Amino acid sequence: MPEPLTLPDGLDARPLSYSDAAAVFQVMAASELADVGEVVIEEADIVSDWQRPSFDVSASTVGVFEAGTLIGYAEVSGAGRGDAAVHPDHRGRGIGTQLAYWMQQRAREAGAAVIGMPVPQGSPGDVLLETLGYRVRWESWVLRLPEGAAVPTRPLPDGYLVREAEQDEYPACWTVTEDAFLEWSVRDREPYEDWAAGVSERPGFESWNLRVVIAPSAEVVGVALVLMAPGCAYIAKLATSKDQRGRGLAQALLVDAFAAAAAHGAVRSELSTDSRTGALGLYEKVGMVVASTWVNRAKDL
Repeated sequence: MPEPLTLPDGLDARPLSYSDAAAVFQVMAASELADVGEVVIEEADIVSDWQRPSFDVSASTVGVFEAGTLIGYAEVSGAGRGDAAVHPDHRGRGIGTQLAYWMQQRAREAGAAVIGMPVPQGSPGDVLLETLGYRVRWESWVLRLPEGAAVPTRPLPDGYLVREAEQDEYPACWTVTEDAFLEWSVRDREPYEDWAAGVSERPGFESWNLRVVIAPSAEVVGVALVLMAPGCAYIAKLATSKDQRGRGLAQALLVDAFAAAAAHGAVRSELSTDSRTGALGLYEKVGMVVASTWVNRAKDL
């Protein structure tokens, strides 16, 4: 296990458990509000991530506490992927540096050759990681469809249909999504059970959240996952089969997903993409605008 954190007097650290998810959300939400002016994360994001069968919460997390209150946390999962946050009220005490060292040790023990995490560009976390020798691997952007705007409708080819996914199609949705994401993401294929933990088994999931394009062959060839927060829809996954691109399927999925979200109370819609996908221009062309910019910083171990 990683060496104990060196912390200021009055602070202590321990592995986290599922019961700490709400406290982690509070720390991350406060950090995002300070750094980007809004809260992007939901508690369900943490719960669904931690409930993946491949993730051992106690072995893969650490929390920093003061008088029993969580003020900082870090986690490391497969392929050297990490995340961490320190409550804004407790920055400047060396907690972030200690969490970064813990993440490096934990990733090294797990056999990873690199450890990386996303941070808002120019944020205190970004500055800290740069100081600690972390390089930028890629940029990512949260894009928003301005209130009152709409993605231009693009008719589907004859015989194609956009609709809610049926439960027996979920494995096909996993396949299409993983095939598409693995074209540019350097990682192992996510097991179906892990995918389901973040989709169909995610807290609050409703069947309408998973949208698909069905080809004339009755195959799933496009997938979109719509996550709902108060007043906002977030397209967490958007993928089309490689041999089906150039037919407007992704744009049709966006139109459908945003419309379905609006019917369930969303007044704005968002998604994210990064520089590995080359999709930023596509989203800007359909009227979406950048709301915040993030960088994934990494350190070779």
